[in-house]
Amino acid sequence: KVSHLNAVKRIFRYLKGKPYLGLWYLNDSPFDLVAYSDSDYAGVSLDRKSIAEGCQFLGCRLISWQCKKQTVVVTSSTEDEYVAATSGCAQVPWIQNQLLDYGILGFELTMQVAL
Repeated sequence: KVSHLNAVKRIFRYLKGKPYLGLWYLNDSPFDLVAYSDSDYAGVSLDRKSIAEGCQFLGCRLISWQCKKQTVVVTSSTEDEYVAATSGCAQVPWIQNQLLDYGILGFELTMQVAL
């Protein structure tokens, strides 16, 4: 949508004027990767598709998130949670590879699924 694109452009203009903003990590801060996922079973009333949400934290800082309407219609809330968990887990290998590229080894991974 054009309105979404304009909102993103406005956010980037704001961030461009604030170069001192960023994510700061202390040398001794833990680099535990924690991923969460959840969904709302058949929450979109028009087509009965669910919305899958997920977020990933590195230590106590949010580094990635997603909220997407699922492309499939599920028949149970359990199946819905599996689809959302799969979507949330898809981000984890990419984040792990980024951490390895930055030379960060020995981090712990936790995945939490809301049922």
